[in-house]
Amino acid sequence: MATIKDIAEKVGVSSATVSRVLNYDSSLSVGESTKKQIFKVAEELSYRKRRKRTPAHRRIAFVHIKTEEEELDDVYYMSIRVGIEERADYHKVELLKYLKGDLDNIVTDIDGIIVVGDTFEEQVEKLKNITPNIVMIDSFYVDDSCDAVLVDFERVSSQVLDFLLDTGHKEIGFLGGTQNFADDQPPIQEKRETFFRRYMEEKGLLDERYVFIEKFNVNAGYRLMKNAIHTLKDDLPTAFYAGNDPLAIGALRALQEENISVPDRVSIIGINDVSISKYIYPSLSTVRIETELMGETAIDLIIERLTNERKIPKKVYIGTKLVIRNSTKNLNSIHANTSQ
Repeated sequence: MATIKDIAEKVGVSSATVSRVLNYDSSLSVGESTKKQIFKVAEELSYRKRRKRTPAHRRIAFVHIKTEEEELDDVYYMSIRVGIEERADYHKVELLKYLKGDLDNIVTDIDGIIVVGDTFEEQVEKLKNITPNIVMIDSFYVDDSCDAVLVDFERVSSQVLDFLLDTGHKEIGFLGGTQNFADDQPPIQEKRETFFRRYMEEKGLLDERYVFIEKFNVNAGYRLMKNAIHTLKDDLPTAFYAGNDPLAIGALRALQEENISVPDRVSIIGINDVSISKYIYPSLSTVRIETELMGETAIDLIIERLTNERKIPKKVYIGTKLVIRNSTKNLNSIHANTSQ
């Protein structure tokens, strides 16, 4: 595993600077280019190359939901991009990069299109007029004729909530964001919130006071947890399920500012296991999503479709793994010790 020292040496900064950047220290004065390089190196040092090289030259359009600057707020999308770029380079695939707002500018002499992030039906229909070889990554809407690389967020939510209940937590809060398809369409309830509500309602444990929704970034997590602390006071839940790691990281900072002990008073668990999750303090419990593999798989699907002339679309679900670190606590062990 890469260390903070490894990242610092490659970027050419101090280990303290790397640590503060990865912990989203708002008091640190460092340029955006340095921050971007630190996050990029952290992702690249976690990457592993796989499989054999494809000799044929391909041109694939890569449509991303985030700019590289916006990725700093959610490294999840950076790691998907790294997987796509590294896999494309390994297979000698030429990537033509676009943002979601550039769909009208995509050239037509391409072999396929990879689309990252939430996409709505009208956008997909526009892309299908260019090429039938489309792979959608982590999209709420998935066209039946397109390949897709997906995460089963219902299972992810069950992994998180089963763990929290099994470790004695009954009062569980949720930090999340909304699902946005386009500027002219209203946001809808995001699937992680939907699964959280359904699961907790089935257990008879859903408390609306514990649900806080805004955006999926560090600053939103900070604001949401501050709101939870000031609104709930002594009724603050013993645990929070955050819809992604940036939300959890922001929430950790808010809890630390308020001198609320993590995990002794509040446990917190996120999703994605982005590379920085193990470097923050306390290290973040989370669900590992193989985001680099998601990017790799998208390239592989297009190459396989082109090479084998496959017509039947594939939907590939990437497996997930619960990673327990220092931001969660087993309340059952406390109760057992107390009763002795």
